[in-house]
Amino acid sequence: MVKFIESELVLLRNEIEEMWTLVYNQLDRAGDAVLTFDKELAQQVMVREKRVNALELKIDSDIEDIIALYNPVGIDLRFVLAMLKINTNLERLGDFAEGIVRFVLTSDEPVLDADLLKNLRLGEMLTEVLSMLEITKRALNNESIEEASVVFAKDNVVDEINAAVTPVLTEYIKEHPDSTLLALNLVSVFRKLERAGDHITNIAEEIVFYIDAKVLKHSGKIDEGYPKTK
Repeated sequence: MVKFIESELVLLRNEIEEMWTLVYNQLDRAGDAVLTFDKELAQQVMVREKRVNALELKIDSDIEDIIALYNPVGIDLRFVLAMLKINTNLERLGDFAEGIVRFVLTSDEPVLDADLLKNLRLGEMLTEVLSMLEITKRALNNESIEEASVVFAKDNVVDEINAAVTPVLTEYIKEHPDSTLLALNLVSVFRKLERAGDHITNIAEEIVFYIDAKVLKHSGKIDEGYPKTK
């Protein structure tokens, strides 16, 4: 029985890694699509979203089978539960990527104002979100609480950039009143990236839970560098 569950857990880890790579690529392409207003690239993200949803359902089903057939306990159970929650968070990241490219596909503008993008720090925000996703994946592979904790500080940077968006866009609308709708729709892109940062933070917390059996959202350990779940 032990050998069987070990092989199933290895397969589950491989599926989660596949999901991670797929979602990372979705967010990366979505970011490029916004920065370049590449509608063809945006359409590719829309099409691949179906793969994200299908893989999420398969992983959920496989986790249900593992729990029903092998009744895991201890660290094996923590791993399975962590993978279940991580899978859900990854699927939400895929949804955010889809939502971001919808902005590109529905916009009539040929390109975004380069100075506006610079002032909004959109490229920097995208880089931070992708970096967070890379770090969490590495933290899981290395079973490193220290690496997972790095994500919490990066999420603060994402929040900071998002908080500065409204005043920048307010000034832009004053100077370019004909671009009001575009600016308002652009707010949703930043909101989705900010929410993506929150979900990646949740993933980091699940990794710590698996490694150290800590349920951070109920621990109140903000002073130790751990944030509350958002």
